[in-house]
Order: sequence, then structure tokens, then C-alpha cells
Amino acid sequence: MASTTEQKKMLILKSSNGDEFEIEESVAVQSITIKNMVEDNYTKIPLPNVDTQTLIKIIEYLMKHAVEKTYTNEEEIENFDKEFVNGKSYRDLFELILAANYLEIKGLLDLLCQSIADRIKNKSANAVRKIFNITPDYSTEEEEEEKVRID
Repeated sequence: MASTTEQKKMLILKSSNGDEFEIEESVAVQSITIKNMVEDNYTKIPLPNVDTQTLIKIIEYLMKHAVEKTYTNEEEIENFDKEFVNGKSYRDLFELILAANYLEIKGLLDLLCQSIADRIKNKSANAVRKIFNITPDYSTEEEEEEKVRID
């Protein structure tokens, strides 16, 4: 007699700090990077570019979005996404962006980039340079010249 409960295939994700997290394959394969490794028969997935704290946040995102189709509605997901980025520092967002890009999680990458774009909208060039840690390559005179030209 066949069992009515299906055995869920589990994977182990290993952070750059060496911490391991067990997660359902169906949840983890939202990441193209992980999906490719699963197709190559990996069950323990090393993630050398993702630290433990970032991986915990990524797993939280993946779990909520995997459940989306069966247990939650679109409004709940939108609220989760808003809360997910709300209150995070630029540094946290940048770390998550790097991890989402490495893991190829398009929805998360789009969410994070949009959050950064919303935060820097209407900020001065100097403020944006500071946020992104960009050293100006113009002299003070050249900046003033550019400012006058734009206005």
C-alpha cells in the first residue's frame, strides 16, 4: 500500500562560516545556483560566498515564497517583502544583493535593488556617493561646473 505522505527530499546548505541548514529541495531550488547543483546530484551545497546571517535571511525569503502558491495570497507576500527590506541597513541590503546575485534568485534580487533605488531616489549626488562608498573623481571646480551645466 502506497503511503499518503510523500517523503520530502532535503538538502543541506553550508554557509561560508561552516554553519549548515537543512531545507527542502523544493524550497531551495528557487535559486538557480542551487538548482544546478542539485541537478549535478549534490545534497550538501557549499555556499562559500554567503555568510551565516545572510543565508538565514535568504532561507526565510525562500521559505515564504515557496509557500506562496499554496498557503498564502499575493497580499501576504507583498507585505512580507515590504517587511523583509524595511529597516535593513544599506550594508545588509548590499550583502543580500551579493548573495541573491550569486544564488541567482531573481525575485529577491529585484526586490532588493528596488528597495535601494527607492531609498536613493531624490538624494544628492554626494549622498549617493557616500551610500555606495564612491570616491568622487572630479575636482571641486569641475563639480561646480557640472552642477551649473545641469541646472
